[in-house]
Amino acid sequence: MSATGLGWILAILVGALAGWIAANIMKTNTGLLINIVLGIVGAAVARILLDTLHIGLGSGVLGTLIAGVIGASILIAVVRAVR
Repeated sequence: MSATGLGWILAILVGALAGWIAANIMKTNTGLLINIVLGIVGAAVARILLDTLHIGLGSGVLGTLIAGVIGASILIAVVRAVR
């Protein structure tokens, strides 16, 4: 397996875990696919937001997981506000 493939697999796993944690924190009943999307997109959103505020979480798996949970929680809150 190539390093690129391992990166994608790890991103999906971390995204799924981050989305699942955020869904539990926000008390939302979502499925695996939505959790993965929430975690991955949430991590990107949180990284942009935290970089703007000059807050660094590191670039490792733990930093990505924390950013994913923060971002996914923000995305869930935004969707709730729009509804």
